[in-house]
Amino acid sequence: MSSVILLSGGMDSICIAFWQRPSHAITIDYGQLAAQAEIESAIQICNELNISHHILTIDLGDLGSGDMAGKPINENAPASDWWPYRNQMLITIAAMKAITLNINQIIIGSVKTDSQHVDGTLGFIEKVNTLLSFQEGNIEVVAPAINMSTQELIRESKIPLSLLFWAHSCHKAEVSCGHCRGCSKYFETWQNILPS
Repeated sequence: MSSVILLSGGMDSICIAFWQRPSHAITIDYGQLAAQAEIESAIQICNELNISHHILTIDLGDLGSGDMAGKPINENAPASDWWPYRNQMLITIAAMKAITLNINQIIIGSVKTDSQHVDGTLGFIEKVNTLLSFQEGNIEVVAPAINMSTQELIRESKIPLSLLFWAHSCHKAEVSCGHCRGCSKYFETWQNILPS
């Protein structure tokens, strides 16, 4: 089975890329504030792991909300880093590219803590798979770390910390702001995995 990973350049997707070694990676600039830093991180990881990298640019910035878009939080948002239908949008765009590459599996980096967003749950994965299987291409979505914390994923993947240092997790900027939810998770993760 040929596979592609949605590689955001964050800790979770980098660990999964190292662990699963897909033949392709897709990074999408959809108008998020940290897009360029995410792309640079993903390029480095793909070069290190010899993964064919596809960068797609689709400007959806006008549709964003909260931290990632630099806009007021939508009234439906469960958290400040919520972007409406984000994973659904990313998976759809990835599937559109995957079908041109004859790829039939999309790997996403959802982990246990992503369940605070509906599109980070196993139920969402099941529903999006039902939708994809109804259409052409025989493409499925898998989330191999959906029942793991980021720390558990790091241990399971056995990723060298030198690769993990390339991660960019900030939701608000191309240089870590230090106070968004992405930065908080990043710093907390490093505190938990580095020897004291």
